[in-house]
Parts: sequence; C-alpha cells; structure tokens
Amino acid sequence: QVQLVESGGGLVQAGGSLRLSCAASGRTFSNYAMGWFRQAPGKEREFVAAINWRGTSTYYIESVKGRFTISRDSAKNTVYLQMNSLKPEDTAVYYCAASAGAGYSSPTNYNYWGRGTQVTVSS
Repeated sequence: QVQLVESGGGLVQAGGSLRLSCAASGRTFSNYAMGWFRQAPGKEREFVAAINWRGTSTYYIESVKGRFTISRDSAKNTVYLQMNSLKPEDTAVYYCAASAGAGYSSPTNYNYWGRGTQVTVSS
C-alpha cells in the first residue's frame, strides 16, 4: 500500500502561482511513477502531469505546458506540482496518484490515489 496526501491548494488570483505537494508513505516511493490529475465540477478526471520513477522524464497535458512543472524528491518521498500563470480554467480538485506500471495519462494506469486538494483561481 502507498498512502498519498496532497497539500498546497487554495484560492489565488489569475496569473498567480501555487505549489502542490504530495507526500507518500508506505511502499518504496521510488518504485512508482507519479502523476497529477484534476477534476472540475461536472467534468471527468483529467490528466495534468506525470513523472517517471527516476525523475528523468516528465509529461504534461498541452494546456499546462510552460506553466506547470512536476518534480519529485525521493529523499522526502514527495512529488510537487509548481503551477504558474494560473487561469480560472485551472480551477479543480487536484489529485496525486502513484503508478506501478506503464502508461501515465489514464487514471486506470494508477494504483493509488490521494484525496485531493482544491485549487480555485479567481478572475
């Protein structure tokens, strides 16, 4: 089992920044690729970003490229999502997830999920 706890969400004005953190505990953190998803009211859960287990490859949805950065610190068992130039359409609950297998963009690729943290961007 891997337990994931997100933090760092909040209310920010458009153009602002937030850094989300996801602390992992349980099985060896470095064995898992990590991803961030988000879900806005009335919409399906959407892939945002992922990072491989070594931290050498990253993947992003097109709409966040150049604005968001995913990173991981294996010494702290933590993955981060730095979000800059935030837009109202980024408003959602953001979830951290861990994947033991291949693939990164579908929720079905992931084995463990956090409970989410709310991000609200005002215009």
